[in-house]
Amino acid sequence: MAEAHQAVAFQFTITPEGIDLQLSHQALRQVYLSGLRSWKKRVTRLKNNVITGVYPASPSSWLFVVIAILATMYTRSDPSMGLIAKIQEHLPVSDSLSVQCRTVVSAVLFSTLLWLLLIFTMRLCLKQLLSYHGWMYEQHGKVSNTTKIWAAMVRIFSGRQPLLYSYQGSLPNLPVPAVKDTVKRYLESARLLMSDSEYERMTTLAKEFESSLGNRLQWYLKLKAMWASNYVSDWWEEYVYLRGRGPLMVNSNYYGMDFLYVTPTPIQAARAGNTLHACLLYRRKLNREEIKPSRVAVLNVPLCAAQCERIFNTTRIPGEETDSLIHWQDSEYVAVFHRGRYFRLWLYHAGRMLSPREIEHQIQHILDDPSPPVTVEAKLAALTAGDRVPWAQARKEFFSSGVNKRSLDCIEKAAFFVALDDDEQGMMGDDPAGNLDRYAKSLLHGKCYDRWFDKSFTVVLYKNGKNGLNAEHSWADAPIMAHVWEYVMTTDCFQLGYTEEGHCKGDVASSLPPPTRLTWDIPAECQERIERSLAVAQTLADDVDFHVLPIQDFGKGAIKKCKISPDAFIQIALQLAYYRNRGSFTLTYEASMTRLFREGRTETVRSCTSESCTFVRALEGGESKEVCRHLFRTAAEKHQHLYRMAMTGEGIDRHLFCLYIVSKYLGEESPFLKEVADDGYGVSYIIIGENMINLHISCKHSCPQTDSHKFGADIKKALMDLLELMSPEKPDPSKAEQNHSKNSKKDL
Repeated sequence: MAEAHQAVAFQFTITPEGIDLQLSHQALRQVYLSGLRSWKKRVTRLKNNVITGVYPASPSSWLFVVIAILATMYTRSDPSMGLIAKIQEHLPVSDSLSVQCRTVVSAVLFSTLLWLLLIFTMRLCLKQLLSYHGWMYEQHGKVSNTTKIWAAMVRIFSGRQPLLYSYQGSLPNLPVPAVKDTVKRYLESARLLMSDSEYERMTTLAKEFESSLGNRLQWYLKLKAMWASNYVSDWWEEYVYLRGRGPLMVNSNYYGMDFLYVTPTPIQAARAGNTLHACLLYRRKLNREEIKPSRVAVLNVPLCAAQCERIFNTTRIPGEETDSLIHWQDSEYVAVFHRGRYFRLWLYHAGRMLSPREIEHQIQHILDDPSPPVTVEAKLAALTAGDRVPWAQARKEFFSSGVNKRSLDCIEKAAFFVALDDDEQGMMGDDPAGNLDRYAKSLLHGKCYDRWFDKSFTVVLYKNGKNGLNAEHSWADAPIMAHVWEYVMTTDCFQLGYTEEGHCKGDVASSLPPPTRLTWDIPAECQERIERSLAVAQTLADDVDFHVLPIQDFGKGAIKKCKISPDAFIQIALQLAYYRNRGSFTLTYEASMTRLFREGRTETVRSCTSESCTFVRALEGGESKEVCRHLFRTAAEKHQHLYRMAMTGEGIDRHLFCLYIVSKYLGEESPFLKEVADDGYGVSYIIIGENMINLHISCKHSCPQTDSHKFGADIKKALMDLLELMSPEKPDPSKAEQNHSKNSKKDL
C-alpha cells in the first residue's frame, strides 16, 4: 500500500483546528506531465485528421489557391465568373465591413470552396482509378499500355507523403457480385467433390435459389452496399467472431513466433524490456500515422488500413448473446501475469516513455517478487479460455463492482497483456523438432490460464529469452499483427540491441514507482466456474495435434526458377499431399485479402479445383513429365485466377455468407445455403526469404483419420516432388559427350 499512498496527489485529515491539507508536489507533477502528454496526443490526432481529411491535397495548398485567386483579382479579372460578387452580396456582416474587406472575405470563401471542390474531384478520380483491377490479370512482365497509363494516373492523384489513413476516403467500396455468377462459381467448385446425383440435386437447388429467393436477398445486399462502407465486414466481425459462443483459445486466436535459430539474449527481463519498448515505439508511430500505408508491391496500389485502429488498447468483452470490442484512445500501462499473479506496469514516467533498461528493471522486480497468488487467482484467466456464456455470466455476477471490477478494468484497459513464463521454449535440446511443436502449442494455448485471450494481443516471454505472441482474431486479420511483430523483432535485435552481458542498454531513473500488484476477492462459487472453464479449455487444448515443420533450402527462390507463383505452387502441393494421405480430394479454403476495398478483410479461395485434381491424378497415375508439367501450369494459372477474383470482390463465400445472413433476418430458409465440417487439417505456411518455408500444421487427436506429423511429411515430399518435376532439366554430361563425338565423326 505504500506505493498507493505515494501516488496520491493530496491528503487531508480533519483535526479540532480544522482540515489539514497536504499536497504532494511530486504526484502533482506526474499528473501534470501525464495530462501534457495526453494533450499533445490530441493535438497530433487533430492535425493528422486535418491532413488526412484534405489528402491528396495539403493544408498549405489552400493558401496557394487563395493567393492565386487574389492575385488574379488584382489584375482586374474575375476567375469566379460572378460568384465572388454573389457571395459578397449575401455576407451577413456586409454592413460593418468596407468594400475592400468584403471583397477579400468573399474571395477567401470562394477560394476555400474551390479548394474543397478540387479535393473532392481528386478523391473521386483516385477512387475511380483504384476501382480498375485489370492490372491483376495481366501476365508477369507483360504490362499493357492501358495499365501503364492507369499507373501513371494513380501516381499523379495519389499525392506524395501520405499518412497511414490518407487513402481511406479514396478506396472503392466492395462490389456485390451477381447472384448467377456466384452460384455458377460455387457449382463449379463443388462439382468435383460430389457424385452425379448429389450434383444434380445441388444444381436444382441452386437454380431455384437463383430464380426466387436469391434475387430478393440480393436486393437487400445492394441496398446495404450503397449505404455502408463495406457490405461484408461488419457482419463478418459480428456473426463469425463476436457471436461465436465457443472458446476463443485454439478456435479463433492465433500466435506468432520468435526467430527460430537466434535468441538475442538469454535474460528474460532484458528481452521483455526491448520487446515492450519496441511495441510502444510502433504504437507511437501508429498514433502519429507515421507508418506508411501498405501497398500491393507490383504497382504500389494502396490497401485499407482500417484494421490498424484497434491494435492497441483493445479488449473483447464477453456477452451472453454476443461479445463486443471495446477500444480506448490511450493506455499508459500493461497488465503482466507471472506465477499466478497480476501486476500493473506503467510504461510512462514523468511524461516520457520508459527506456528498455527501465522496463527490464521493472520486469525484474516482478520476477523477483516472492508473494504467492491468492486462492484461484492463478487460474482466473481460464474464464477467457472457456465458453463465452459462462464467462459473461461470471463477469456480470462477480466482477461488476468492488476490487474485482477495479482489477479487471486494469487488465481490460491495458495497452496489451504480458505473460512471463517460467518455462523454456524454442528449437533447442536433444529433441529440437518436438520442442518446436511444444513451443507452438505453448503460444497457442499455454496452460489455458496464463494468457488473457480477450486482449487484442498477449506478448509471451519465456525464461530462456524466447518470446512470442497470442492474438485475438475478431479485431483484425493475421497480416496486421504480423506487420507489428515483424517491426518489434527487427527493432529489438537490430535497432535497440543489448550489452555484452545481455542486458538492455541505457540507465534507470531512481524515481520509478514499482509495479503494482492487482488484488482480487474471488468467492467459492466463482472459483467453481473458473475450474469448469479450465476443464473445457484443457480438453480443447489436449485435443490439438500440432506440428511445426521448417523446410530449409526450399523457398521463394527455388519456386521462382520454375516460373510458378509460390502461392499456387504450395496450394497444389497441399492437394497432392492430401490425396496421397487420404486417397481423395476435399474442399479446401485459402484466405485471400480484400483490402483493395475500404474496410476489406478476407475472402475465401477454393483451391481444390478440377484442374488441380486432374494434375494430381495424372502425376500419381504415371503420366509423362511433359503432360504433368502442362497440367501443373494449367492448375497454377487457374489458382491464380481464383485468387485474383477473390481479391477483386468476385469470390464465392463472403457473398453467400451475406445472403445467408439476410435470409435469417427475413426468416427465410434455403437448402442451398449450408455449412462446412471442421474435421480436417489446418495448414499455415510462411515463406521466409529465398531459401526457407515454415509449415504450421494442426488437426485434432479426436479425429482418427488425421495426423499432423504424417501430413507434414506428405507435404514436404509433395513439395520436393513438384520441385523436381518443374525444375529445368540439366543436360546429361555423358549424352553431351556422345553427341560431340558423333558430330566430330561426321565432320571427318
